[in-house]
Amino acid sequence: MTLTFDPIREMDRVFSAMRTPAPVGMPMDLFRADDHFIARIDLPGVDPQTIDIDVEDRTLTVRADRMAQSDDDIAWLVHERPTGTFARQLTLGYGVAADRIEADYADGVLTLSIPVAEEAKSRKIQVSHSAGSQMITGSVSEDPEKS
Repeated sequence: MTLTFDPIREMDRVFSAMRTPAPVGMPMDLFRADDHFIARIDLPGVDPQTIDIDVEDRTLTVRADRMAQSDDDIAWLVHERPTGTFARQLTLGYGVAADRIEADYADGVLTLSIPVAEEAKSRKIQVSHSAGSQMITGSVSEDPEKS
C-alpha cells in the first residue's frame, strides 16, 4: 500500500491546530442537568472578590484577576502560571432565564447555574377524546338517485 505525502494538506492541518488554541486561563465544562445548564470554570488562585459576571444582550461575560506576586527579591527559576485578567464569554440562547443565573465559587471552581426559561421547557400536551361513539342514523341506499 502506497502512502502519499501532501505538503499542502499537512500545512493546513498544522495551521488549523494553531488557529484554535485552548483557552489558557479559564478552562470550562458545560452541561445540562434537568432544567439548568451548568458551567464549571477553573479559576485556581483567584481572589473571589475579583470575579465579575455580567449579562448583556444574551452575552454572559466572566472576568477574574490572578495577581502576580510582588517579589522583587525572588529570582524565578520557572514562572509558568499565568497572571493578569482573564475573561470568557458565552452566548446565551433565548431559551434561558438570564435574570435567574446563580454563581458559586468554591475550591478554585466557579459554578454557574443557568436555568432554562419556562417557555423553553418541554411539556406534555394531553390529548382529549370523547368517551362514546357516535351513531349515524338514516337510511343508506345503494342507488343515490332513489333516495
